[in-house]
Amino acid sequence: MLICSAFVMLSGVALLQPAQPAQPPARPAARAPALEAISADQVREALTIGAKAIVGMESGDPNAKDLPADAPRGEWPYEGVYRVRGQIPVGYRVGGTAISALALMAAPGYAEDEARRAAVARATAFVCAAIEHPLMSVKNYDAGYDVRGWGYTYGAHFLLDLQKRGLVPEGQAASVEAALAFYLDGIEQTQIPAVGGWNYARPNGRDQPAGPSSFMTAATVQTLLLAKAAGREVKADTLERALLVLEKSRYPSGSVAYSGAAQRGGRGDSTPGATGRMCIVEATLLMAGRGDVKDVRGALDAFFTHWDWLESRRQKTGTHVPPFGVAPYYFMFAHRYAAQCVELLPASEREEYRRRYLLTLWRSREADGTWNDRVFRRSAAYGTAMAMLGMTEGADRAAK
Repeated sequence: MLICSAFVMLSGVALLQPAQPAQPPARPAARAPALEAISADQVREALTIGAKAIVGMESGDPNAKDLPADAPRGEWPYEGVYRVRGQIPVGYRVGGTAISALALMAAPGYAEDEARRAAVARATAFVCAAIEHPLMSVKNYDAGYDVRGWGYTYGAHFLLDLQKRGLVPEGQAASVEAALAFYLDGIEQTQIPAVGGWNYARPNGRDQPAGPSSFMTAATVQTLLLAKAAGREVKADTLERALLVLEKSRYPSGSVAYSGAAQRGGRGDSTPGATGRMCIVEATLLMAGRGDVKDVRGALDAFFTHWDWLESRRQKTGTHVPPFGVAPYYFMFAHRYAAQCVELLPASEREEYRRRYLLTLWRSREADGTWNDRVFRRSAAYGTAMAMLGMTEGADRAAK
């Protein structure tokens, strides 16, 4: 990948580069197809394979002893390095399960696929039952490093989508409504005081101001926008403060700060290290009526230009590794929201960007048809789900 020594101007957004740019570590070529495009048939086949793979990866944390023995176990937990008392934190379990279920519903043929429908019913039961978990409680939340907010955000997103599609499993309507109210309240109650936004890494004390996470705030705003579109009450000041957080996180270069507001000369002003969060921030602002298509396009172009830095950290140990601090968990996250950016572009541009996106996505597809950005096999469910949500973004947006 060629990186210019001064700066690159992409879609009107200057992407600043170091004077003597580092190069991403060499890595054997991924399984890049020698193709000029990924066909519609290949996408359909990939979605079918991916859905079957996700259904087959259902497995709770074998160490989890924090729910009653008869609690639903329809889990597809996201697994990272973080543990709570030796267990995958419940926020990751809810979030990973919700994302997996979102993908199962979005792929074509859901109505005819009994295995998928049954899996989503089990996922729904788990996501609803998890509100009883003590570490999902809003009352005992006291900030610090705490990932329950990811469970609130994607748990609510999943349940909103479930209701919107009219796919609530039989006999679960009341529990879905109760859980959705719980998760939306959790989002409201855990926003950062005075500042607004959300962050899984905060100083201890829920009443203490803290730097908001740009990408967590963006994901949470998207859930609130879904809730508002569904006719649910969303406090205007909660959304306004969160959108201001996103606006303040952007550098003139187009880069986005990891946490807090963009600061002149800040280490966050590094586009190769920010592509995992740029797309979701720009897409969210545009969806909220506060962004600009040129900035969405700029974030998307940056994703393609600096993709090798994301790839260099895929399935590696460690998190924020120099020189740009790219963590493995940004890889599939970036792909999912890059697809969202594609569908927010003018119609005349989408076909070419879709072609580029799919070719890029296919470069990291595993031989068995799954995607995984972590060293943990269990997280292939999350990775494959994010890839599937990217592939179905266009069809889903058209349906809306």
